[in-house]
Amino acid sequence: MLDEARKFALAAHGKQRYGSRPYSVHLDAVVRLLYPYGIDAQVIGYLHDVVEDTEVSDDDIRNCFGQLVADCVALLTDSPGASRAERKAATYARLASVTGAVELALVVKAADRLANVRTCAFDDQRGLMQVYRSEHPTFRRAAYREGLCEPLWVELDALLTVTASAAAADQG
Repeated sequence: MLDEARKFALAAHGKQRYGSRPYSVHLDAVVRLLYPYGIDAQVIGYLHDVVEDTEVSDDDIRNCFGQLVADCVALLTDSPGASRAERKAATYARLASVTGAVELALVVKAADRLANVRTCAFDDQRGLMQVYRSEHPTFRRAAYREGLCEPLWVELDALLTVTASAAAADQG
């Protein structure tokens, strides 16, 4: 099922890019972070952006990958909104109420955010890093569950703290 999810996601994303890289680079980075959390997490990792960024529907995901995967992808799909702040506010509100089996979506969301922050740090994307830093307290309140995926959160918190310290030093 994992290979099927990767092929499905890559076909759906087509020629989309992740910055200057093929989109597969981002998807593979997210899925590598999800290895310790099982095949379902990895499948969701490959599919986490397809409904938001392509013509794929929730029904397509449900028909191909089942209800749990579809429910998790739906939770990870930003709601429409006029701005990033509006879209993220709606998404974080949904994530804050997640319980049960679909908490797997929270693991994928943490891995996705960590992969994004790692890329920002590597590529020295200070503007986008500042966006992630400013959203982090709200994001963390919504998506963090004690004991669910601590290693992802430890690294994410550390990267955002280190880059905040570096940004402050640059301004000082």
